[in-house]
Amino acid sequence: MCEKLGECFDKLSVDEKDFLASQKKQLVYARGENICKQGAFAPYVLYILDGMVRIFVESGHDKHLNIAIENVGSYIGFNTVFGESVYHYSAVALTDSTICMIDKQALNKLFHKNKDFALSIISRNCRTEKLLLSHLRTQTHKQMPGKLAVALLYLNKPDLQSKNVYNFLTRKDIADFAGITPESTIKLLKEFEKDGLIKLDGKSVVIIDNNKLKELSIRG
Repeated sequence: MCEKLGECFDKLSVDEKDFLASQKKQLVYARGENICKQGAFAPYVLYILDGMVRIFVESGHDKHLNIAIENVGSYIGFNTVFGESVYHYSAVALTDSTICMIDKQALNKLFHKNKDFALSIISRNCRTEKLLLSHLRTQTHKQMPGKLAVALLYLNKPDLQSKNVYNFLTRKDIADFAGITPESTIKLLKEFEKDGLIKLDGKSVVIIDNNKLKELSIRG
């Protein structure tokens, strides 16, 4: 039985929650294990009960663009509830993770019965779409320094830093967030450190001058 599933599910009645409880199951994924595959059949919406999950788009052989790192309280694959039959991105466990798998047809039934619940889910889906569009703009319009600056600002968000996210990332992972090569990433990190923007501390990248890094991310 999965635990609490987030604020949007608070809008369900007791009977609706009982119905949903009968339509879900819980699995544990080891670090590095695939949770869902881009293009694979999608019978479930996935909810992260514990751990961190890296979300990425595959664009060719061994070519990835990391989109986000999701942690406790986040959902994966909500777009499948609205008629999509496959996952549009892949997800891998960044740490050992516990995932609640919710039958998407059961969610669809609840959408038709409970308008407030449906609106809360649609709002969440719109936020995900906004994030994807932001990544698309970054990849289309920015030069490599700007792309890396955007990635570092994202990875240094308080919620990720509180979980020591860099302990679970390689330089290639950082490169895949920026959409540039690992070689360029390593070179630019050294340049950023030389310019006083960041400090490299083992695997971690500590931001020293947040304002200048933000300026670079905007200027591109």
